[in-house]
Amino acid sequence: MTFEAISQTGTDKMEKAINQMKKDFSSIRTGRANPMILDKVLVEYYGAPTPLRQMSQVSVQDGTTLVITPYDKTILKEIEKALVKADLGITPNSDGIVVRLQFPPLTTDKRKEICKDVKKLCEDTKVAIRNIRRDMTDELKKIEKSENLSEDTVKDNQDKIQKLTDKYIKIAEDLAQEKEKEVLTV
Repeated sequence: MTFEAISQTGTDKMEKAINQMKKDFSSIRTGRANPMILDKVLVEYYGAPTPLRQMSQVSVQDGTTLVITPYDKTILKEIEKALVKADLGITPNSDGIVVRLQFPPLTTDKRKEICKDVKKLCEDTKVAIRNIRRDMTDELKKIEKSENLSEDTVKDNQDKIQKLTDKYIKIAEDLAQEKEKEVLTV
């Protein structure tokens, strides 16, 4: 394996860590209705757990309400059960045709709690990025032994790995800061 291959693999893995963090952030409540919060909700449909967004249309109404319109009206009760089971912190309201999720305004304490979750997700992502850096460095050491690379080459490559790590950690921190700002905005 060459340094270029190590670098490319490491970059791909770091990119995946950032994408996972973005995905996790999208399911965090910010006081505004966001259909992505329903991505992890599974509804029991003919004995198979099915993602809610595959079996219904989800729309945002007046910024604080999600309206879920099932394609099959007979599964309305199952959707309600799945929403309660998903523990979103919101009680579903059904009128027999659609299910509404009314997002209450977040309290200051709740906003601070959510910010802690955001920081923890960011920290987890940074740990994952550092683990990728460690793996890249280990691979570099294997190449160093097998190909008798000069110390300067190894040092240059280690610097490149560190710069890549710093870049992705900065991206993670910037995303977390953005999300915190979004959560704290009333």
